[in-house]
Amino acid sequence: MFNDIQIRSGVIGGTLLSTALNINFQDLLFTAIMSVIGAVVSFFVSYILRKMFSDSDKYKKKSKNA
Repeated sequence: MFNDIQIRSGVIGGTLLSTALNINFQDLLFTAIMSVIGAVVSFFVSYILRKMFSDSDKYKKKSKNA
């Protein structure tokens, strides 16, 4: 059992270390820029959809009250 834990931790540690050493600054910068663009687009799409559906709810409430 103890040997199995050592093998697993060695494999996971080696995989993480080799992956971390192969990531360069350009990859990190590209990922950061793409995540900012994705967050901004997501915000504006949800904002526009909220405005569209909240406006339609206002019209439905007005027509029911009239």
